[in-house]
Amino acid sequence: MKDRQPVLLRTARSLTANPSDAEDLLQTALTKTYVAWDRIEDHRALDGYVRRALVNTRTSQWRKRKVDEFACDELPEPELAPAGDPAEQQALHDAMWRAIMKLPARQRAMVVLRYYEDLSEVQTAEVLGVSVGTVKSAVSRALGKLREDPELVPVR
Repeated sequence: MKDRQPVLLRTARSLTANPSDAEDLLQTALTKTYVAWDRIEDHRALDGYVRRALVNTRTSQWRKRKVDEFACDELPEPELAPAGDPAEQQALHDAMWRAIMKLPARQRAMVVLRYYEDLSEVQTAEVLGVSVGTVKSAVSRALGKLREDPELVPVR
């Protein structure tokens, strides 16, 4: 590996956009080669095996990627909405919590896990020991109740 690393790293760099990704790609390919060591018949052809692992791994990464990543010199800053009056924001926050506290315990737990703890529906179902469908329907009903809460009506 030490002797062939520069050549293999060059191959990895030709497949990726930056040197860090190339190093990660090579490490992954070498790990896959190590795991498959007993199945490799001709150990004299390891370069070819590792190169094929590099290409296959990179192809898998391309297929899995749902959003393109772009390198840039500056980080994009999110546009901040006008802050508004802190007293109004606190009043809204308090009204929301009062409305949430009116919900039945099970619905309240689901809403808090989904929207305040930022868990997925699957994770919420696992935490509460219920089905995903139960989470979906209970959260839907809870949101309906929150939309109808008189304290929150002016917000809409």
